[in-house]
Amino acid sequence: MKTITFDNYYKEKLLSIPLFCDLPDNIKHEIIKKLDIKLYDIDENTVVLEQGNVCCNLYVLLKGTLEVNIIDANANEVLIEYIESPRAFATPHLFKKDNRLPATFKTIERSVLLTATKDSTFELISKYPDILKNFLCVSGNCNVCTTMRLDVLSRKTIRERILVYLMKRIDKKSSTIKLTHTITQLAEYFNVTRPALSTEFNKMEKEGIITRKENNYIELNLKAIKNFVL
Repeated sequence: MKTITFDNYYKEKLLSIPLFCDLPDNIKHEIIKKLDIKLYDIDENTVVLEQGNVCCNLYVLLKGTLEVNIIDANANEVLIEYIESPRAFATPHLFKKDNRLPATFKTIERSVLLTATKDSTFELISKYPDILKNFLCVSGNCNVCTTMRLDVLSRKTIRERILVYLMKRIDKKSSTIKLTHTITQLAEYFNVTRPALSTEFNKMEKEGIITRKENNYIELNLKAIKNFVL
């Protein structure tokens, strides 16, 4: 992990995340000016933050992908989600009284991480209500990811797990979704083997439940999916 320059490219990346993207230009200028920022280039397969660490910064992944895991009561590593850049993460824990992280964050490819101190982040949030509103929305979405993972794992069959996962990511105005993860990553997320997952995808396609298209897009047959418990 080495420090790198916070240049214009990464400034644009930072201002594109949901926490800051819809703000007026004058506030965006203040974000760059007021945040106490450090930028790190991190190799793949590197633990960025460990479960139990204190969340003392605002963390923003500007490049790459993170894997988020927790260690359960039986000392088993359980995959929670993948974080795709650019995105802030661990935000719900920054201002909690007990702000220890409940999960471990690890790079799965070379990544760039931005950190901003808790004090400089609080100063911005206190000064600009629009940033506070966005911060609360982003924090809420982080909790949704964990809830969704538990919902997926609560389903008994592989098919149900796949369909719950797909339906929760579909746009209300479309029946098509883009898969952003590999079959291997999805198998780990669903807690099933890769061959079993591939077999189920093939079965659903033959039955007309899904149609796989180019560039990892999948079209869902919403009428057929109603026959399953979702």
